[in-house]
Amino acid sequence: MPPPPPAPSSDTYLTDEDIDDLRARGRRRSYSRGGILVLEGSDPEDVLLLEKGRVKVSYETADGREVLLAVRGAGSMLGELSAIDGEPRVATVTAIDDVDAVSVSVAAFRDFLRSHPDAAMALLRTLSRRLRESDRKRVEFAAWDTVGRVARLLLELAKEHGEQLEDGSVRIGLPLSQQELAAWTASSREAVNKALRALRARGWVTTHRRAIVILDPRALGRRAG
Repeated sequence: MPPPPPAPSSDTYLTDEDIDDLRARGRRRSYSRGGILVLEGSDPEDVLLLEKGRVKVSYETADGREVLLAVRGAGSMLGELSAIDGEPRVATVTAIDDVDAVSVSVAAFRDFLRSHPDAAMALLRTLSRRLRESDRKRVEFAAWDTVGRVARLLLELAKEHGEQLEDGSVRIGLPLSQQELAAWTASSREAVNKALRALRARGWVTTHRRAIVILDPRALGRRAG
């Protein structure tokens, strides 16, 4: 059986009342697809609460390679770690769709946490879960081949961003390139291309320009280990 998938991208654990209060402290901003919400290495100026759309979180290695860390959706918070410790941003956040967000200044965010201790605990819970996810992925990279890593990634994306179709298949409507899939699975583009070809040959997935469809989730789960 495959491991349990990560929790949905709406991952702040904040109550509706806390979210409303946080919104009231910020201002609304919009970003077009491909726009940069957060730039790696920049000083922290605000925290973003995603209202609509999806973003990818990535960083660049010393040799210029992109490493894709996550895709976040509506309800997710971005930049809270840098807002707390004052250190530069550790990743770049890019809009996959047109995105609406609420921007809360670092000072207003810190004041919010001081006046909402339960929200501060919720934030610690979010950061703890993300750390566990990071540790799990490091184990996966060491333990599975490229086909296995791609299979596991597709299952995660299906859980978080998939659309269940009438025939039992699942459509992942994220416009991710093979290069981005490679960045996410610590593989080369050629290796990901070969892995997808192997999965297609088994009749488990089909690939399209802006989507991947999982035809046989159970078989994919078995291959994912």
